[in-house]
Amino acid sequence: MIRPEQAVPDAGPSHDGDGGQRRPEDHAQAAGRAYPAGQGTARPVREYRNSRGDRAGTAIFSVLARAGIGPAHLLTTRGRKTGRPRTTPVILVVHDRQRWLVAPYGAVPWVLNARAAGQVTLRRGGDRHDYTLRQLPPAQAGPILQHYIRIAPATRPYFQASKDSPLADFIAEADRHPVFALTPLSEASAGDTTKPRSTALISADRFRGQAERS
Repeated sequence: MIRPEQAVPDAGPSHDGDGGQRRPEDHAQAAGRAYPAGQGTARPVREYRNSRGDRAGTAIFSVLARAGIGPAHLLTTRGRKTGRPRTTPVILVVHDRQRWLVAPYGAVPWVLNARAAGQVTLRRGGDRHDYTLRQLPPAQAGPILQHYIRIAPATRPYFQASKDSPLADFIAEADRHPVFALTPLSEASAGDTTKPRSTALISADRFRGQAERS
C-alpha cells in the first residue's frame, strides 16, 4: 500500500537523523494500543514504521509529484542539525485559498524540521512556493483531520477516529497529528503578518462549520 506522506531521506520517528526533542504528546502511537477518543469506542492504532515497501511507495509518489501527476506535493524542510534539505511527498488539505499541512504519523522528522525553521517549500510539477507555517490548536485542527482521512485513506489506521467518527473524536486526538496552517512567504514578508494568520483562523472555523453540518 502506498502511503503518500512518509519521509524518504529522513527515517521514522525512532530514528531522527537531525536530532532534537519531541513534545511528549508527539510520539507515534505504539502498535496495538487503543486511545480513548472524545466519543465512540477505542480501537488499535497502527504504529508508523518506514518499511521497505513504504519507502518504495514513497519513491513512486515523489516521482509523480515531480511530474505534477496526482494529489501529492513535495515538501522540503531544512534539517535542524545537518542543515541539509529533506524532501517528502505530502497530501494537503485545501479550502478556498487556504492550505493546511497535516502530519498523520505524528512528529516525524519533517515536522520537527518545519517547526524549527518556521517555513517550508512545496513543489508540484513546475510550481514551487515557500510558506510560513503555524500549528493549529486542537479545536481548529479537528475538522481538518476529519477531512484529511477522507482524502488520504491510507493514513486511517494511524488514527483513533474513523472516517465516520464525530468531530469531537478528531479534536480529542489532534495533539497526536499536528496540523499547520500555511501562509505564502510573500504575504508573510509583506509587512503585517496578523492578517494572513487571522485569515487562516477564519478559514479553519468555516471548515469546522461545514464539518459539523455534514
